[in-house]
Amino acid sequence: MKDLISQTIHFVQQQLENAESGHDWWHVVRVHALARQFAIELNANLIVVELAALLHDIADSKFHNGNEETGPALAAQFLEIQHLDSATIQQVVYIIRHMSFKHSFSFNDTPSLEFQVVQDADRLDAIGAIGIARAFSYGGFKQRPFFDPEIAPQHYTSTSQYSNSKAPTINHFYEKLLLLKDLMNTGPAKKLAEKRHDYMVNFLRQFDAEWNGLC
Repeated sequence: MKDLISQTIHFVQQQLENAESGHDWWHVVRVHALARQFAIELNANLIVVELAALLHDIADSKFHNGNEETGPALAAQFLEIQHLDSATIQQVVYIIRHMSFKHSFSFNDTPSLEFQVVQDADRLDAIGAIGIARAFSYGGFKQRPFFDPEIAPQHYTSTSQYSNSKAPTINHFYEKLLLLKDLMNTGPAKKLAEKRHDYMVNFLRQFDAEWNGLC
C-alpha cells in the first residue's frame, strides 16, 4: 500500500503541475490529510479513501471544457496500470465521478462511508479561511468581478444551472459555500465545519460593512 500511495502522489503532482492555485497539489494535500484522518477515526477503507482523495481533482471538468469523464477515466487508467483489483478501482472512480457539489442536485444513491469521508474532506477545504482564498483565486482565474451589488445570488436546482454560472465571487458564498456546513456527512466533519462556516459569515459581514463604508 505504501508504494501505491507514493506512486499515486507522484502521478498527481505531475498532473497538477500547472494547476490553478485553488485546485492545485496543495489542495489535494489538504483533502488527503483530512480524509485519511476521518477514515482512521471512522474505520473506513483506508486505501479507497486515500486513493480517491489523491486522485479526485486530477482533471477537474472546470479546466477540461466541462468534460466530466476525463478525471474518472484518467484515474481508472492509472490504477489499472498499478494492477489494483477491479473492485477497488470501481469504488475509487465512483467517488471521483459523483462527489462534487454540482452532482448533488441529481445524486440519489446511498453513499458509502468512504464516499462520505472524501466528500466531507473536499467540502471542508472549500470553506473557512482557505475556502475564501480559493474562491477568490478561482474567480480571478476566470476574470470574474469579486462583487457586483446589481447581481443577486441565485438558488440553483440543477447541475447545468450551477455549472454555467458566471456570477461574481461573493455570490458563490451564498450559492454554495454557506450551504456546505449542513451538507457534511460525518460527525468529525460537522464539528470542523461549524468553525469554518462561522469564519466565512464574519468575513462576509466585514466585507459588506466595508463595501458600504460603515467601518
